[in-house]
Amino acid sequence: MRTSEIIVFLLIALGIYGLANFYILRRGWQALAGYPSLRTAFLIVLGSLILAYPLGRVLGRASGGVASDAFVRSGSFYMALMLYLFLLLIAVDIFRLANAFLHFFPEGFAANPHKTGLIAFIAVMGTGLGVVIGGYVNALHPRLQTLEIDINKPAGDNLRSLNIAMASDIHLGTVMGSRRLERIVKRLNILEPDIVLLPGDIVDESVSQAEEEKMISCLRSIKARLGVFSVPGNHEYFGGLEKNLEYLRRGGVRVLQDEAVLINGAFVLAGRKDPTALRYRESRLPIQKILEKAPADPGLPVILLDHQPVRLQEAEEAGIDLQLSGHTHAGQLFPFNLINKRIWEQNWGYLKKGTTQYYVSCGVGTWGPPVRTCSIPEIVRIKVSFH
Repeated sequence: MRTSEIIVFLLIALGIYGLANFYILRRGWQALAGYPSLRTAFLIVLGSLILAYPLGRVLGRASGGVASDAFVRSGSFYMALMLYLFLLLIAVDIFRLANAFLHFFPEGFAANPHKTGLIAFIAVMGTGLGVVIGGYVNALHPRLQTLEIDINKPAGDNLRSLNIAMASDIHLGTVMGSRRLERIVKRLNILEPDIVLLPGDIVDESVSQAEEEKMISCLRSIKARLGVFSVPGNHEYFGGLEKNLEYLRRGGVRVLQDEAVLINGAFVLAGRKDPTALRYRESRLPIQKILEKAPADPGLPVILLDHQPVRLQEAEEAGIDLQLSGHTHAGQLFPFNLINKRIWEQNWGYLKKGTTQYYVSCGVGTWGPPVRTCSIPEIVRIKVSFH
């Protein structure tokens, strides 16, 4: 990614962050006009939370450690709270504006504006905190999504069925640490999969050496007789591709980059580079070119890992039997799911186009805030039958 692109992105992100927080601070300050001590406490607490994430990132780059991790975690939670406080305050202001014309509020609301402001402050803050806490609890408990798929091609080696365990978008890093990964791996192993597929965004950012070793040990403990395979996602690139791929390889994960491999003489597993590769001036092969390199009978079933579910017709045109993707998080936080559905042809779940079947997972982890308010994280078990 060009330096100029990074600078523009940071300026836009910081501008939005600053304006949203100015609005929240101003409205909270106004609501607490009759309570000076509460005003001061509000300013100190919210100001600290606003600065927590950027401060944690700066400290992390300088020296790392417990302090920077604590700032990043608390700041990550605050980003979700900021979103919902902002939306709730807009809703309050819309009602206030409507009341100026329609006068539907009870007369008592205007009689004691200080008390009304305090009640409104408590209601908005309590609702925002409730949504974030509920979203955090939701994010901690992935569900098992089971899918049964028929592929009308005979597999080699007399293979009649395949038990796939899939987990996408773990986003390992400061927020999604080794404890969460350990729980995910246990859930995967309970399924007794033949093969484990991790379609991208497994590694997000650097952590301490000790934490990294714990994560690598967790990855090594995944049990699958045919192996564990992954492809790069956009976040593997953002965090330093070669470093992150080596991280996965040390964990016993084979990473496919525009390549196809024959699995146990039975079927072909292909993996594409993420479209982000083009922004880093790398090539990204068409699916057909990848399959031409496969050391296998072209009549065998083909499963494709492609992190982002873009241009789904390419898999259909290439004769792919099953494509597995992630990336979308199904929006993760309301109301982004509403936008998400308009961006992607398939933002979550199963789809069939011609003879090609697709599953787009909403992911098992989170990015940014460790909170999900519009989707349930998932581990996907796919039972494939070959005919």
